[in-house]
Amino acid sequence: MIDIRRKEKAITSHAEMNAILKNARHVTLAMCDDNEPYLVTLSHGYDVIKNCIYFHCAGEGKKIDILRKNPVVWGQALEDRGYVQGECDHLYATTQFRGKVRFLEEIQEKRRGLEVMIEALEDNPDAVKAKQLTEKSVHRVTIGRIDIDYMTGKKSSDV
Repeated sequence: MIDIRRKEKAITSHAEMNAILKNARHVTLAMCDDNEPYLVTLSHGYDVIKNCIYFHCAGEGKKIDILRKNPVVWGQALEDRGYVQGECDHLYATTQFRGKVRFLEEIQEKRRGLEVMIEALEDNPDAVKAKQLTEKSVHRVTIGRIDIDYMTGKKSSDV
């Protein structure tokens, strides 16, 4: 679909792209509203089995309004290994993805999304799950799921 000009930087392994998505602390999403771009950065959890990203957000606001009108997004997860002084180079690995956002209504699916996020973000996920995954909190939280339909990756040669 998208051709990378610098072929030597292309990531071709799905496992490597999955690892970047799984290990990134956040993803950046681009969306569009009436030909006007909008960009957000989100904490997330990546489900390798379902090839989807879960995120939580407020139940209203600009992001929600845009995504309800146009659920197609482009996103990026970045593994930043820093600038190399004296080399005019930067060490990185990225996974870019396209997908469609769906807001979850079913309680078990919302719970699964929260579990994936907690496991990705917390040092002690079991304690946080026990405290946060109450029926009331799961019911009231807004969970989005990005179903990924395309991924590509790129990295510096030293990563």
